[in-house]
Amino acid sequence: MNVFTIGFTQSTAEHFFTRLQKAKVKRVMDVRLHNVSQLAGFAKKDDLHYFLRVIGGIDYVHVPELAPTQTLLDAVKKKRGDWGRFEWQFLQLMADRRIEKLRKRKNLDHACLLCSEDKPPRCHRRLILEHLQKHWGDLDVVHL
Repeated sequence: MNVFTIGFTQSTAEHFFTRLQKAKVKRVMDVRLHNVSQLAGFAKKDDLHYFLRVIGGIDYVHVPELAPTQTLLDAVKKKRGDWGRFEWQFLQLMADRRIEKLRKRKNLDHACLLCSEDKPPRCHRRLILEHLQKHWGDLDVVHL
């Protein structure tokens, strides 16, 4: 099963949508807690939903149960907390939420997890897929 991740910061709209189209993404799963910030530019919820549909024929769904809590976000972003601690706490949150039971495997085929971070090493979208890989296996993950 092919599944992708993408971040929108440090990217132009052209580069962002081109990567999704080239990968033949069918659905963008927005895993941000907050998806309406003015700082999100072209990636604000309603605008992104429209652009994905019109530019690429791509579905959009907001999946807040795959987002960190506000407390976790504040600890790592505002207080410049330890990434390792965030990673451990976030993985525990995903386990507690039993996300492997919430998500249907078929909905992830050619789906792309979206958040703001431009690169996956310090991003929760990578952690989500690592958790699902551990439970489901056979995910072919590509970070766009």
